Amino acid sequence: MSNEVTEKAKSNRRKFLLLLVVMCTPVIISYALYFMDYRPQSKNYGDLIPIVKVSGKGTNIEDNTILRMKDLHGKWVLVTVDSGDCNEACKNKLYYMRQVRTVQGKEKHRIERLWLINNSVKPSAELMKEYEGTYFVNADSEILDFIETKEEQTKHIYLIDPIGNLMMRFPENVDGTKMGHDIKRLLHVSQLEH
Repeated sequence: MSNEVTEKAKSNRRKFLLLLVVMCTPVIISYALYFMDYRPQSKNYGDLIPIVKVSGKGTNIEDNTILRMKDLHGKWVLVTVDSGDCNEACKNKLYYMRQVRTVQGKEKHRIERLWLINNSVKPSAELMKEYEGTYFVNADSEILDFIETKEEQTKHIYLIDPIGNLMMRFPENVDGTKMGHDIKRLLHVSQLEH
């Protein structure tokens, strides 16, 4: 009988140790990864930036009305900042913003395009016609103050989420396909509409 008890005790001890190992393994692995400074690769192409609530207003050049940033709440907003002269890099950004919106298919209504013009030069009528549907806004400095430094502003396409937070920027010389995949993923996981 004592032999039976000791076998049962050994069996229970093995089960307890096995359970302890199973429970402690994730903790040990997480500490090991932390101290080895392991950082998994991100799936997103754009860079997540510190979230900033964007507010302010500017004059919509097409119809000379006031556009308030809160008017765009409920939509994902692709933003570019450039001179009204619009050099080749500026035209490329406008092109990619239009194409990325177009490839979203039936979800494209959830995306707006905003060009914040950082000087008093009005874009050409041809350019405005080519990128019809984009908000051409002569930006008051209050909007531009929310978007990084003046040197960085014109290098990137930015993304504002549906509640008005500036939250992502895409690399200089953007890859439209990768940018489109990021937007598609965000539209898929986001259920926020106004």
